[in-house]
Amino acid sequence: MLAQRLPGLLPPLSTRELLETSMVWSMAGLIAKGELTRARPFRAPHHSASMAAMVGGGVRAKPGEASLAHNGVLFLDELPEFPPQVLDSLRQPLETGEVIVARANHHVRYPARVQLVAAMNPCRCGLGGQGRGACGKAPRCQVDYQGRISGPLFDRIDLQVEVPPVTAADLALPPPAEGTAEAAARVAAARALQAERARDAGLPEEAGLNATASGAALEKIAAPDEPGRALLTRAAELGGLTARGWTRTLRLARTIADLEGAAGVLRRHVAEALIYRRGALDAGMTPAERLRAGA
Repeated sequence: MLAQRLPGLLPPLSTRELLETSMVWSMAGLIAKGELTRARPFRAPHHSASMAAMVGGGVRAKPGEASLAHNGVLFLDELPEFPPQVLDSLRQPLETGEVIVARANHHVRYPARVQLVAAMNPCRCGLGGQGRGACGKAPRCQVDYQGRISGPLFDRIDLQVEVPPVTAADLALPPPAEGTAEAAARVAAARALQAERARDAGLPEEAGLNATASGAALEKIAAPDEPGRALLTRAAELGGLTARGWTRTLRLARTIADLEGAAGVLRRHVAEALIYRRGALDAGMTPAERLRAGA
């Protein structure tokens, strides 16, 4: 349900995005020639999908799910149930935003800039955790099950959140005050800040977005304050961050600051971004610091 709400939080397709998305869908035969699709894609392939179905291929080298989700959301439910080779085939598209399908008589390049969202149980039996109802084979069951997902793929997932079981008390609570429309307004305001920064820096809007900025542009827009940089450095030194993780943490911290309306990236933004990264939780922060950052 959470994943299906995400397209409603994203801004409307720009003219360029609308054309790109429509061309890919037309290539796949999902819309009639000349028609346009105006909604952001949401693709949720079954875990039995083959590599060709995921990244494209076949006799005519058609686009796969990663390209059909271009400019939208690719949702992978029951993530460890996908064949490891299929999951690892997504590593290059997630890094470059495109898929190259090479065949003996075809060499095709498809766009694949997606928001990857995945969900998984803690272990195969679906219980996991501790206490009442916990898995009787823990922790070995969890380690084996989660080990089906490679470290490099995990490293490309910026936000990793453990969702506790819903209790009867949770179900009795009133609905949250913030709905999809309110959340979408906050996202639109943060996106407007990014576009304004890009214009001020003389960059194309796409190059100035937090998700796509790189190199000197990213260092300029996402440079944290001294306490934030010290925390990020400590996380890297203690093994909680790879080089890719460093860059992605900067992107995420800048986005957290934008959603807050902050002018610069502060230590609390870096701390929150680190908490969302698997393996960076113990990167030099005390329990009290982690609690404050999570709050």
